[in-house]
Amino acid sequence: MRISASIYSDKNRSLSETIEDLAAHHVDLLHVDCNDDPSVFDDISQIRKWCDIPIDLHIITKHPSNYYDLLREVPVDYVTFQLEDLEENLEIPADITGKKGLAIITPTPIEAFDQFQNFDFILIMATIPGQSGGVFDSVNFKKIRDFQKKYPAKSVHVDGGVTGEVSFILRNMGVHTSVSGSYLFNAPSVGHALMDLTKRNLNSQFLIRDFMIPLSEAPEIGENASVLEVLNEIESGKLGFTLVTNQASDLKGLISNADIRKSLIRTNGNLNQESISEIMNPAPLVIPETATVNDLLQQIKKYAFPILYLPVVDQDQKAKGIVTFVNLIKGEI
Repeated sequence: MRISASIYSDKNRSLSETIEDLAAHHVDLLHVDCNDDPSVFDDISQIRKWCDIPIDLHIITKHPSNYYDLLREVPVDYVTFQLEDLEENLEIPADITGKKGLAIITPTPIEAFDQFQNFDFILIMATIPGQSGGVFDSVNFKKIRDFQKKYPAKSVHVDGGVTGEVSFILRNMGVHTSVSGSYLFNAPSVGHALMDLTKRNLNSQFLIRDFMIPLSEAPEIGENASVLEVLNEIESGKLGFTLVTNQASDLKGLISNADIRKSLIRTNGNLNQESISEIMNPAPLVIPETATVNDLLQQIKKYAFPILYLPVVDQDQKAKGIVTFVNLIKGEI
């Protein structure tokens, strides 16, 4: 996942000093907030003389057409317009270069993107736009999942409340870019903050149930399902496994592609010779829904083999959802 440094969040240094520090630490993008202020393009022009770090421009305006000529004169790598402030149609001319994005606040549904399917990405504002130091609203975890499900070819960017812990969760969800401002510049150093944002943070605010894929969205079959139903669920779930539950949602086991392969070997290619209970792993590794991100990391570190997914259970061992790590690579592309 790329880190986009919100340059105007550094209140203690000149712009040149801020950019020099960010360039020295090889930050991925420079996030420039434009609250209907064309003068930011003067700053962008100056930044282009200092470094070649890609510019990530977020424009809040009623009239986006006022900025089209400026975007032609001073091209940027990413340009995003805030949906809720628009008072005219947002139709970015084709000759304006760079990737195009639509920014929405937390209460705005992702269906707002339906009118902008020619855009490259969505920017989800996880706190109040323009307010530095806000707390990430956990309802946005579901918004990210919903958007990715509806638009798998589009990228997700996130702005607001991105701490080290939130950054880990977003990377795990396959988010392309996260914007960091106050967290980045209030740390002892930019390098220190970047380590937290790109590695891990020991302090946990969110629980597994805050960002897991809930059972209603997870691949799941009943313990009396047929082999064909198992294969179809694994195929449609696109995660390489399915949970096995009973009518009371008790987790009875898990069937992965590896379990199918082992069954094929045991039966000389005839899966119908074995029952679901014989094929499945009846004791998969699980994680409690009340575990923290730090608990999750510590649990994964215990095992010598790679962990690609974990069923999530409550205190009664009822299935509540899953956490997977298959999106970590996607977030780095």
